[in-house]
Amino acid sequence: MLSLSSVRRGAVALVAVAALGLSACAPETLVADPAPVDEPTPSAAVEQSPAPEPAMPSEEPIATPEPEPTPSAEPTAEPTLDPEEAEVPNDPDEPVESEVPEPEPAAPALMKKGDDSEQVRELQHRLLQLEWFEGKITSTYGDATLLAVEGFQAKRGLPATGEVDQATWDKLVSMTRQPTKDEMHNVLKPGPALLASGAKGDKVKDLQARLKQLDWYTDLIDGDYGKKTAEAVSGFQKKREIPVTGEVDQRTLDRLNGMTRKPTADELNNVAPKPKSPSMTLDDRCLQGRVVCISKAQRKLALVVDGKIQMQMDVRFGSELTPTRNGVFSVGWKSRNHVSSIYKTPMPYALFFSGGQAVHYSSDFAARGYNGSSHGCVNVRDKKKVAALFDSVSEGDKVVVYTG
Repeated sequence: MLSLSSVRRGAVALVAVAALGLSACAPETLVADPAPVDEPTPSAAVEQSPAPEPAMPSEEPIATPEPEPTPSAEPTAEPTLDPEEAEVPNDPDEPVESEVPEPEPAAPALMKKGDDSEQVRELQHRLLQLEWFEGKITSTYGDATLLAVEGFQAKRGLPATGEVDQATWDKLVSMTRQPTKDEMHNVLKPGPALLASGAKGDKVKDLQARLKQLDWYTDLIDGDYGKKTAEAVSGFQKKREIPVTGEVDQRTLDRLNGMTRKPTADELNNVAPKPKSPSMTLDDRCLQGRVVCISKAQRKLALVVDGKIQMQMDVRFGSELTPTRNGVFSVGWKSRNHVSSIYKTPMPYALFFSGGQAVHYSSDFAARGYNGSSHGCVNVRDKKKVAALFDSVSEGDKVVVYTG
């Protein structure tokens, strides 16, 4: 018969063996050997509480790495797309939208070539105020009006269509005043007289000196508005299609001042000017062959053949921003009735010598004198002289532009 101590020793041994078996995958958690147990005396065994059961290993499983899956020969299925994100092939019956944007429709024309109305008269006069239109006001939207509109549009960065849309009209109206009915129908009425017969003083002297610059007045400057002064004023007014009164109103004074310069003290006091050489001083490069010789300082142009001047005329040049180029050139081509492709303004009798720069007639120079300037061309104000020059000059003739 087994003793109590033998049973206890057998149980402890079984627990130790079980613990070693469970800890085989985790060698760092081996359980230590149990300490030897003293056998109690029989009397002590009866009185002593039963020995506690040995601690069992933790019930939480020990994590072990999962084996990597073996690569499969079959292709991996693609992830499923959201039906709303999935691309659906175009239905051949459905129209395909183009990615090219459709052009914006052009602004509707308020006025265009061929129109005949009172508004065309207003348009022409407003363009006249800005010196884009010249001549009598009519109700017909013709070529002259179309060219004036194109020039105005190009100058202001608007589409140069030659038709008046709302943007063109608004810009033109903002820069001009409302013309009167008389102005729109070419009815010119004289304004209040600023100077008239019987007037005396410095203002009359200034008037006489300016008329003398244009060869309308030939008597002494005396500051007395008499018969000769009134005749000179009347002649000037008739030439410029101003109501002929012989009296100076604001329109007459503005036109006269625009064509002349401020008189000098010698002019106002009848001091004879020093005699000038009838011919211009020629640059050395103008002395041989056939040359169009142009002097900026003398503001003269001459056609020279073997050093002899055949004809000469007054000219003006470009501004500081658009200067006329100096140098030796040749006439590249001629255009009798040319119109500028950039500024849309007439350039009659054009002799092109350097790119877009040309000698040509200028109605602006004829009207305003040296108060204005060109865009680089050489302007001539005498139409007959420049026409004769045009007929005399051939393509290939030398052109010399110089400062002196």
